[in-house]
Amino acid sequence: MDRLSNSDLSTLIALRRDLHARPEVSGAEEETAARIADVLSGIGADQVVTDLGGHGVAGVFVGAAPGPTVLLRCELDALPIEEVGTPDWRSTVPGTGHLCGHDGHMVTMLGVGQMLARTRPAKGRVVLMFQPAEEDGSGAIAVCDDPAYAPLTPDWAFAQHNEPEIPRGVAHVPVGLASAPSVGLRVAITGVEAHACAPEDGLSPAVAMADLMTELPALSRGPFPADDFRLVTLTHARLGEPAFGIAPGRGEVMVTCRTTSDASLTDLVALVRGRVAMVTDGTGLSVEITEHDHFLAGMNHPEAARILHSASEAAGLKTMAGAPLRASEDFGRFGHDCPAAMLLLGAGPGPALHNPDYDFDDDLIAPGAALLLGAARAITG
Repeated sequence: MDRLSNSDLSTLIALRRDLHARPEVSGAEEETAARIADVLSGIGADQVVTDLGGHGVAGVFVGAAPGPTVLLRCELDALPIEEVGTPDWRSTVPGTGHLCGHDGHMVTMLGVGQMLARTRPAKGRVVLMFQPAEEDGSGAIAVCDDPAYAPLTPDWAFAQHNEPEIPRGVAHVPVGLASAPSVGLRVAITGVEAHACAPEDGLSPAVAMADLMTELPALSRGPFPADDFRLVTLTHARLGEPAFGIAPGRGEVMVTCRTTSDASLTDLVALVRGRVAMVTDGTGLSVEITEHDHFLAGMNHPEAARILHSASEAAGLKTMAGAPLRASEDFGRFGHDCPAAMLLLGAGPGPALHNPDYDFDDDLIAPGAALLLGAARAITG
């Protein structure tokens, strides 16, 4: 019988709290990845692949007979946010914290590995993927583009993410859209600096920036997850230098664009670019727009969602379709190659994801591991 013992859970909780205290941001997960690889080797994974798409790690558990490959995915990275919570295991790295639960997702996946090590799949393979750089949207694409990933390419892919806005003991398995696509746009505007006593001698981007800071968010419309939903969020603005003697000549505005499909996101980006041109054309200012943190839409395949729904119910959770995440999640890339689905596991009331006082709830480890393993067993036995 697949089950984590109290001893297993105590070990996993201790590891989770130690990982929480030693967070590493996207692209810098070297120590975290090394620790995960060591644990996978120690529990008896048949193969451990490292350095996937950066610091990604995969643990492979091979069945007795040929069959399909099932990929179960979690994330390695933390956030560049100062933790203000006060657990004994709070972050020891200034300005960095596991404030999204990836520390908990990692040990949940290691719990799956412990159970697979005791009872291998009847057929095929289960690949436990510890993916880097989820928080900036680059990790899944980098992993899938890595030549070392090709031999691991799955026939099915599953993931889960804790969600404090969903009641404890409840799981949401959306069918169709599971997480919103998004992209960050940086609008850099360049004019000419001047002495503050004679601003007319220069060319300030201040008026254009002020217009963009109101006009770009005004492009938002509709409730989520309606088909016509679009959201433009102002995330950062900077004008000139912090000095009283200089009229500014440079500035930047950063926004995040979010919709409910990859196609509509493309349309929204074009709309933003057009609005920037309307505001700045004829002003003499030069403008450069660059794209960052591009997340594809996460789409739950109907059959993959059904499998995950059944596994969640078998794990004792009240399971429903629920609403997709308005946040973005780069697991969607794995769904471009095979049927895939992601589940949202209710954590109950508490600080939201990315809040500076958030901490993963260790009581989610057991049900999370059970439902992921159940989905894999449904295919591989």
